Amino acid sequence: MSIKVKFWGVRGSIACPSPNHVIYGGNTSCVEINAGDQPFILDAGTGIRSLGLDFLKRGITDSVLFLTHTHWDHINGFPFFAPAFRPGHSFLAMAGHLTELGGVQNVLEGQMANPMFPVPLKAMQARLTFEDFHFGDSFNLTDDIKVVTAPLNHPNGATAYRINHAGRSVCYITDTEHVPGQPDQNVLGLIEGADLVIYDSTYTDDEFPNKVGWGHSTWQEGIRLCRAANVGRLAIFHHDPDHVDLFMEQLENEAHRKWSGAFVARDNMEVILD
Repeated sequence: MSIKVKFWGVRGSIACPSPNHVIYGGNTSCVEINAGDQPFILDAGTGIRSLGLDFLKRGITDSVLFLTHTHWDHINGFPFFAPAFRPGHSFLAMAGHLTELGGVQNVLEGQMANPMFPVPLKAMQARLTFEDFHFGDSFNLTDDIKVVTAPLNHPNGATAYRINHAGRSVCYITDTEHVPGQPDQNVLGLIEGADLVIYDSTYTDDEFPNKVGWGHSTWQEGIRLCRAANVGRLAIFHHDPDHVDLFMEQLENEAHRKWSGAFVARDNMEVILD
């Protein structure tokens, strides 16, 4: 029994299809988790398009989509998720920050409404179910998969997720802004003892002072949190679009020197927790 993680999109803010974003990838946030035989999806950035095509090849007809929040870079791949247009497929979309804004279905419908997009949500022929919860809630996805959530410090709100299965755990912590010198207790409590933490590392500590209020964190803060919480490994994630491959290579080398448990997530990278 294991948890398999695949990164389909690791970039933040906007997709970067350029020769300078080939090694680390240019698709925005989308991560696939397979816990035992159950596949599910974290965020629906542009990476979900390739994930959807892969689902069709693998014959996967149902899954759960967990959204951290609904800023464009985390949902603008959803209209291109091919399995959602197939009869006989079924998907549950969940979010923890939208109850007071009409719910997750309302937001996804709005993204696909005229004049924003020419194909409405109702054109999707799969059986789509939408469910809202409040960040901080915990629930069982199946009998042996528990999901724990926590609020994050981000404009308009965001939700962090911890997935526990068969004695293993992976946490998805994006998008969030830290306060220097004040570790986020919501994050620390969620990630305690986790095997893998995927963390918003949009900036470096040097860049951070000019980005306060933008809702993001740094790879150095990710290491500080993971060390304090006895985490096994850190996936540096949600890369700034201005951080080209050469910059990311230098960042990865520096991060690994600082803590051997840190690595930089790339499009199509797979990690197995067994």
